[in-house]
Amino acid sequence: MASLNTALNPIFLELGPITIYWYAIIIVSGVIIGLWLATKEGVRLGLPKDIFSDLLLWALPIAIICARLYYVIFEWERFIGRPWWSVFAVWEGGIAIHGALIGAVITAIIFANRKKVSFWKLADIAAPSLIIGQAIGRWGNFMNQEAHGGPVSDAVYENFIRFLPDFIENQMVIDGVLYHPTFLYESVWNLLVFGGLLWLRKRNPLRGEVFINYVIWYSVGRFFIEGLRTDSLYIFGLLRTAQLMSIVLIIAGVILIIYRRKNNLVDVKYNGKKV
Repeated sequence: MASLNTALNPIFLELGPITIYWYAIIIVSGVIIGLWLATKEGVRLGLPKDIFSDLLLWALPIAIICARLYYVIFEWERFIGRPWWSVFAVWEGGIAIHGALIGAVITAIIFANRKKVSFWKLADIAAPSLIIGQAIGRWGNFMNQEAHGGPVSDAVYENFIRFLPDFIENQMVIDGVLYHPTFLYESVWNLLVFGGLLWLRKRNPLRGEVFINYVIWYSVGRFFIEGLRTDSLYIFGLLRTAQLMSIVLIIAGVILIIYRRKNNLVDVKYNGKKV
């Protein structure tokens, strides 16, 4: 079905005791590209040039902490009996994107309040940056051979997987078994959402709706892709946490758009002009 070539080396560079992994390089690249996009758009809309870099200084570490806490909460049994510091050992793996988003949003709300800037304005500008960063970041999972799906069937291989580049197929062969490249599925979906958000932004929607659409459409893709993954977090061992969270976010996003419009809570469009 698939070749058994040696997997790609997850290490980017070794300098004595210092080891730099491709995962870190890819994640940082996604952050830099996202920051550049947000800063450029923010300046166009009249915000200070450094507002998103200032926000990132707070949001990034808090997002990482929240991503880890989210993971630990739903995987608590793994940490029973282990040293207390293992709860904070992010380098051992175990973070969750939903936890990161929760932390980042709370940080952005507080930051916007202190800077006396509309949170929704910041969120709308940042939404495309968030999703393109996630699209890039999934390739870090690819280098680590993680966040993959279950074994690929012969039918799926013949009709789809065999048409992928060899380096992707080879990397998804683990211990002689070919797994679904769910990192690729989510990366492609996120790129489509990125394009959709840019298109929506050009249509000058009501303020807040670019970000809300980001939440909705990312969640739609994540719901289906999560069903293929083998490393899901579960609630009570029954429900996939990411799928439940996706459903909640989709419903909440739709209700929020309808509620804000019905009650005339928004009279400013994306570009700042009154309706």
